[in-house]
Amino acid sequence: MNRNKLIELFISNIANAIVHKILEKAIDVPEIIGKYRTEVINSWKIALGYRNKINPIDFPLPEHDTEEIKNRVINNVKAELKLRIGRGYKNISIDSVGEIVEQTLKEMNVI
Repeated sequence: MNRNKLIELFISNIANAIVHKILEKAIDVPEIIGKYRTEVINSWKIALGYRNKINPIDFPLPEHDTEEIKNRVINNVKAELKLRIGRGYKNISIDSVGEIVEQTLKEMNVI
C-alpha cells in the first residue's frame, strides 16, 4: 500500500477508537460500555499497525503529516459524534475532542 492510503487507514481507525472512547464515557450501561471498550481496543491495535507501516513507531512523523493527521482526525471524530447526537445519543461532549485527539496522537508517537 502506498503511504497516503496507510495514512488514510490510520486516521479512520484512530478516529473510530477516539469516538468509542468518548461514547464509553458518555454512557453508564455496563453491557454497552464493554462493547465500546472492545471497539476501542480493536481500532487501537489496527491503527497502531498502520502507524508502524507509515513510519517506525520510535520516530515521530514529519511535521507536515502531523498537522494534517491531527486536523483530519478531529474533523472525523466531530462529524461522527454529531451524527450520534442527531440519532439521540446523550451526554456526548464535543468540546473535549481536540484535547483527546492530541493526547491519543502523542500516545501513538504521531506528534
